[in-house]
Amino acid sequence: MQDVIIRRANADDIQTLAEVGRATFTETFGHLYPPEDLETFLNAAYGTDYLAEALADPDRALWLVEQEGQAVGHAMAGPCDLPHPAVGPGALEVKRLYLRKSVQGGGLGARLLETILAWLDRDGPQDLWLGVWSDNHGAQRFYRRYGFAPVGEYGFPVGATVDREFIFRRTG
Repeated sequence: MQDVIIRRANADDIQTLAEVGRATFTETFGHLYPPEDLETFLNAAYGTDYLAEALADPDRALWLVEQEGQAVGHAMAGPCDLPHPAVGPGALEVKRLYLRKSVQGGGLGARLLETILAWLDRDGPQDLWLGVWSDNHGAQRFYRRYGFAPVGEYGFPVGATVDREFIFRRTG
């Protein structure tokens, strides 16, 4: 794999985060949704106002993955907002982890997740949460290798479409 940089994003990266976020989500899941649902979701999840707010929040962190100066992935972590009864105050979540298909399968996802986990566990091992699409079996296997296990499910809205999403937890 060519030289890859994983770095914390900052306010100067908002447009890049928006672009790589929209591209990676669409590349991975875009075929599942009517265009209007996909666009509604992308505008909310990768809108520059939302990203600016996330970057300004000291309790959240965003990362960019760059290869040869081009953004090929991104991630976000922070306070957990998954609808599970065991999620309490101070719970933390891996919120996003996306890579372009062209760089998947070479260990970069593992490097990115390990970067996220180190940030989340910076004050010691934590109970960590994440949501993963019910039909994304590869991602589920990946997260299981890091100690995450399914503990529930919920409906994840993408526009008017609601996906079945699994809630995974790793106990600290």
